[in-house]
Amino acid sequence: MTEADRRHSVSVAGVIVDDRGRVLLTQRADNGQWQAPGGVLEISEGITEGLAREVREETGLTVEPVALTGVYKNMTRGIVALVFRCKATGGSLEINDEVQRFHWATPEEVPEMVTEAFAVRVLDALHEGAPAIRQHDGVHLV
Repeated sequence: MTEADRRHSVSVAGVIVDDRGRVLLTQRADNGQWQAPGGVLEISEGITEGLAREVREETGLTVEPVALTGVYKNMTRGIVALVFRCKATGGSLEINDEVQRFHWATPEEVPEMVTEAFAVRVLDALHEGAPAIRQHDGVHLV
């Protein structure tokens, strides 16, 4: 393994909550999995700037972060994810190359649709208080 392979990457995700308490899930085009919109930060961008870009690219929505709700590390791949509860402030949902479907999910639907490691991020975002700090292996919490 080279030294470059041992570096962490940082990703961001936005858990967009509507006025009925539902969260927006996106179904990825590459693997069919459901999750909150987000992706890897670019080296030159700030955290909230990257969050807004990733959410806009994947959903067509403009969002405002309300709170940092969790910090998660994929122990297998070395990815650190910062997850924010967000509110939509503009735009409209648009299917794109990265996303094949959208679903406004109730909190009860989330664990049925999303793998454990990603469902916990969404559910953590629905709670007030200090951000959660968790580790996972890409599928399950560890």
